[in-house]
Amino acid sequence: MKKNLFAFLLTFTLLIPSAAFGQQAVRITPAERRMAAAITAAQLSSYLHFVASDAMGGRDTPSQGLDITAEFIKMNLQRWGFKPAGDNGTFFQKMALRRDTVDAANAFVEIGGLKFAYGKDFMRVAGNNTGSVSAPIVYAGNGWIVKSKNLNAYQNIDVKGKYIAVYAEGIPSNQYIVPLPTGVVAADLQGEFGRDWADAVTYARQNGAVGVIVLPSKFLQENWEGLRQRFGRTRYYVEKLAAPPAAPPTTASVPSIFVASPEVANSIFAGESANPLRGNAGNSFDLNPNKKINFNIVPKSESVMTQNVVGVWEGSDRVLKNEMVAIGAHYDHVGTNPNAPGPDKIWNGADDDGSGTVAVLAIAEALAKAKTRPKRSVLFVWHAGEEKGLWGAEYFNKFPTVDIKNVVAQLNIDMIGRSKKPGDTNPKNKDLTGENAIYVIGSEMMSSTLGAITKQTNDAFLKMTYDYKYDDPKDTNRFFFRSDHYHYAVNGIPIAFWFDGVHEDYHQPGDHADKIDYTKMERVTRTIFLTMLELADLKIRPQIDKQLSPELTGR
Repeated sequence: MKKNLFAFLLTFTLLIPSAAFGQQAVRITPAERRMAAAITAAQLSSYLHFVASDAMGGRDTPSQGLDITAEFIKMNLQRWGFKPAGDNGTFFQKMALRRDTVDAANAFVEIGGLKFAYGKDFMRVAGNNTGSVSAPIVYAGNGWIVKSKNLNAYQNIDVKGKYIAVYAEGIPSNQYIVPLPTGVVAADLQGEFGRDWADAVTYARQNGAVGVIVLPSKFLQENWEGLRQRFGRTRYYVEKLAAPPAAPPTTASVPSIFVASPEVANSIFAGESANPLRGNAGNSFDLNPNKKINFNIVPKSESVMTQNVVGVWEGSDRVLKNEMVAIGAHYDHVGTNPNAPGPDKIWNGADDDGSGTVAVLAIAEALAKAKTRPKRSVLFVWHAGEEKGLWGAEYFNKFPTVDIKNVVAQLNIDMIGRSKKPGDTNPKNKDLTGENAIYVIGSEMMSSTLGAITKQTNDAFLKMTYDYKYDDPKDTNRFFFRSDHYHYAVNGIPIAFWFDGVHEDYHQPGDHADKIDYTKMERVTRTIFLTMLELADLKIRPQIDKQLSPELTGR
């Protein structure tokens, strides 16, 4: 009898997921279904058409459109009775951003008594030298050494203590300010970098040149405004998180100047035997040693504030309300590009991540309208700066406004509004989920309990297709590392991430609110809402029974 009983118990045990120990299987009550039903497609559409409207300008971090969106979220949290959980009793956790740039009003290039204006005639794009510099000039053709192609722009000249002027066609990159010369491809760059091949900036650094001047090629003149946007100013960075990023291009450690106006170049070559702008661009030569370029750069720092939006819905249990289930989304996108081709200049970010932004807002509203409260508190965080490198999530986890150790799990919503329609053959939509499917990432990486709750809630409710294709940190797309949940996981908090997949309008100006599948979005949002309720009512917080490896967390 004991043997038979043991065999029965063993068989029964094997049928139960290990995550189910310490909890009952998920059962969605009629009351919970009514709570979820408060989340509607019409509601989501209304909110998203505001958040992703042209008036928000693409919600760049920082921007007025992002600030307006933050105020919109705050206004609703206030009227629904949420507790502020940001700084100093507010709904905002402020982040100071800084950008190191150039004081354009006091920056100039002077040649032969003529002064040229920063931003109009020239632009410094790299190098850490500031202040006033006066130096002679040497012309170095295309500026390259490529021994495999018998190219050496410096064969007959000495660059020490001088500015190197180069004439370059093509597109500057983050790797090379001066693009490869005509007829040279990357495969030709053989041997030792700096000896067998070198760009103008590398040669200048190794041979004592003062800096590099890139002359006004046709490309520079025709694309000046775009280049100013790309290279003219360094990016903002979060002051408390990191040192400023290296100024692009990364190879530069000498001042490098883009010249746009032919007037600057003509003044450089005035009275010389040759002028590259009028031909003979390939031959290097020393300019008159008495002719000098005076270069004045004055650094300037710009500081602005942005914010995460943080609120708490307090739980009903006297003890468990001290713990929190966190739910969040990033409410920023990439802003406006006035130089974009075509009539649409605004990246509205309806799916990325307007869909997550308003889904979290709708979940907050459903909680506020419910007749009962969950046992645990629910922490709502709308993160800024995700598109800049997960700024808001990293900031919140490193400088939390709540006791972060009391967060039992974090549910992240980033892109849940698009669906692949039957017959869609666009290759850009090949990995987009269908009308009743969604990718789920990370739910089982740290906690079997969280994984089980996530699956069982869906199975007991709408039975959507949960696709675990990307539920692997070794996935080549690296989606696990590319949204806000990552910093919660690094902080030891179990996470689950819902994501519809990359599509034709991903990070494109066509990501509009009228392309969202609101029926699908309603189903996903209701399911996440109920998942949150189940976690909030667990008797014991989800146990961390799996550890992320140090290479995944950076620790």
